[in-house]
Amino acid sequence: TMALGVLSIATRRSLKRGVSSLRAFQQTWDAEFASAAQPATAAPSLNEAVVDGKIMHPSLLNRNVRETQYAVRGELYLKAEELRQKGMEIIFTNVGNPHALGQVPITYNRQVLALCAAPFLLEHPEVTKMFPSDAISRAKELLSYNKGGIGAYSDSRGAEGVRKEVARYIEQRDGMPAGTVNHNNIFLTDGASVAVRMGLNSLIRDENDGILVPIPQYPLYSASIKLYGGSLVPYELDESKGWGLNVEALRKACSDAKAKGILPRGLVFINPGNPTGQCLSKENLKELAQFASEEQVVLMADEVYQENIFQDERPFVSMRQVLYEAGEPLNSKVELLSFHTVSKGALGECGLRGGYVEMHNIHPGAIEEVYKTASINLSPNVLGQMAMGLMVNPPAPGTPSYEGYMKEKNEVLASMRRRAHIMTDAFNSLEGVTCNFTEGAMYSFPQLHLPKKAIEAAKAAGKSPDVFYCLKLLEATGISVVPGSGFGQAEGTFHLRTTILPMEDVMKEKFVPLLTDFHKKFMDTYRD
Repeated sequence: TMALGVLSIATRRSLKRGVSSLRAFQQTWDAEFASAAQPATAAPSLNEAVVDGKIMHPSLLNRNVRETQYAVRGELYLKAEELRQKGMEIIFTNVGNPHALGQVPITYNRQVLALCAAPFLLEHPEVTKMFPSDAISRAKELLSYNKGGIGAYSDSRGAEGVRKEVARYIEQRDGMPAGTVNHNNIFLTDGASVAVRMGLNSLIRDENDGILVPIPQYPLYSASIKLYGGSLVPYELDESKGWGLNVEALRKACSDAKAKGILPRGLVFINPGNPTGQCLSKENLKELAQFASEEQVVLMADEVYQENIFQDERPFVSMRQVLYEAGEPLNSKVELLSFHTVSKGALGECGLRGGYVEMHNIHPGAIEEVYKTASINLSPNVLGQMAMGLMVNPPAPGTPSYEGYMKEKNEVLASMRRRAHIMTDAFNSLEGVTCNFTEGAMYSFPQLHLPKKAIEAAKAAGKSPDVFYCLKLLEATGISVVPGSGFGQAEGTFHLRTTILPMEDVMKEKFVPLLTDFHKKFMDTYRD
């Protein structure tokens, strides 16, 4: 064991695997020798693989499945569903699901998708009276990308025509010449979450592989890393500095992991942040790129909220752009997976499940391996792919739908900016609550400075204090949020996450008054 301690992580992993193989060989040999020397015995009882008469009993499932946690739809969500079924009105702010809270779909996009879903309408004699001409031509274009339309499988990476549109979108967004982005390095997926899991599943080989994840984090990462048998390596964001990202904290997390025999292979960053709502500066992103180069980790850029920016000091900048502008050696060295989706931004089309990952500087052989695993599912859903095409290639200026499209889109984003202020101001007006401004994304993540009596009451109830508070809030008001413990938080602090997505009238007339009244009563009840 002492000798192993001075070896490299890779060497230790090889030796561990070698020892495991030798042990397995020895066990097999012993078993075969014993069976040859002694009379045959009865087969093991079937009951050893069955509990309560069930093969798929919870205790007999894959350990990683049993140990996976996903707080966004955890205890609080299940309690909210129970109350809803009993007739209580619930305001679901636990998940970023804009249409469920009243956001209206963009007209042009739905017109095109309607024609794609019912292509016989394109032959209707009155079609030009029912749909604008650019929606008709766009539907025909999207349908031409996949023979058989939305009812047919596409290529396992997604329809080539849509992938080419995504490539042009990235080039135009980041100021890169045409042809810079290879559309064959883009995979269309059923939402960005599938793309993230695709990356993690490919990177993680065993429990000795680590993924650096910001704390607080979106539970997709902790849940998926556990599911795939890897190790989460946390690096804390600084709440006192607007949830700032400190590269020195990253270096410490990396070195601490290596000291434990864990090799960091990926680095997740979420920009704008979920649940924290901060926007990273270009300088921060350059530091991340340099860190990734030095530490030899794959960057995983979760950029799904890039349209949701609610301040003007730090506009969204993609990591792809940062690498391009940095030039060599970073632009051709740093390995990058960039994720995007139709579920956020101004569209909020969560149910259509459209996403993508662009793989930059990833070995062609590795991309082929990912393609192989994507092929297991045959095809991402085609309607989601078409929604992605509409997101990255919207109506052009001068077309019939352009002005209406831009008006609807800008109204959604302007309203979200106002709601970010309303929500932050509401939390900061409460006794014992502090909340950094929601600079971007769709969430507020206030800190709850709870009285000692409340903490003791939570302990007596067998709950963590933030869960205790959120359950009381749900039961009293019908507001469904997520406790901060589900995202990770500094020891001794308590938070909650809520979306900023209730419509403005609901937020002003219902959400804020209910929250304010509840919090006052809670503090009065548990005041020290």
